[in-house]
Amino acid sequence: MNPIEKNIVTVAGNQNSEETLVFGHGFGTDQTYWRLVTKAFSEQYKIITFDNVGAGKSPPIAYSNNKYSQLQSYADDIIDLAENLQIKDATFIGHSVSGITGMLASIKAPELFSKHVFINASPRYLNDTEYIGGFEQSDLKDLYNKMQTNYHAWVSGFAPTFMGNPEKPELAIEFANSLASLRPDVAYTVCKAIFESDHRKDLIKFNKKSLIIQSIKDIAVPVEVGKYLNKNIKDSVLFVINADGHFPHISAPEEVIQAIKTFL
Repeated sequence: MNPIEKNIVTVAGNQNSEETLVFGHGFGTDQTYWRLVTKAFSEQYKIITFDNVGAGKSPPIAYSNNKYSQLQSYADDIIDLAENLQIKDATFIGHSVSGITGMLASIKAPELFSKHVFINASPRYLNDTEYIGGFEQSDLKDLYNKMQTNYHAWVSGFAPTFMGNPEKPELAIEFANSLASLRPDVAYTVCKAIFESDHRKDLIKFNKKSLIIQSIKDIAVPVEVGKYLNKNIKDSVLFVINADGHFPHISAPEEVIQAIKTFL
């Protein structure tokens, strides 16, 4: 399938600009979650957004539980769409899992992106010896059981917990609706692919100038993870923003915009 159709690629912003920003979304969301951030860059940059396979409006026929049980498959999709659009030396801005898949794409095809922005991204979610990822294996077992037992009940609890910002319940409602639109089997497979991934060793292969944006409070990706990325990505800077929850580009877009503008 043509990558533009498979990933529902949208090309917006300044079509004449020689500088391109590519935005990758996180689990349970789609490209519309960038709407509050991309508008701040649309006059100066060409803007590329897309839906990961299995999410948003990506054709269901493109999804395979076997293929997308590993993050490299999503990275390969990024490479395919970037090459189709003849992108070179662009900036990749990835939220959560897309921060890592963007990195994997850059390792495999280094000519595509010259800069990276990681927003609440994690190379490993499980705690390990001298590593704080945020979760124990027992936490994930409980999460998987709830997903398989009653998916929609799981959504109602997962969405507000990960979104944070209880004073803005509309944000959790939007995220819950987005999660509920996913096929439960797709959500389960993608969730396992993310939470059981470990790409810490890939950090040493990565040498692009990077900005790490980290919410000061995030149940999914604690601040320690942002510090770990900063320590292990050679040419990187860490920017901890005053944001609550895993989705600062929705809950605190101005903080995210300012950090990216300063970096660019």
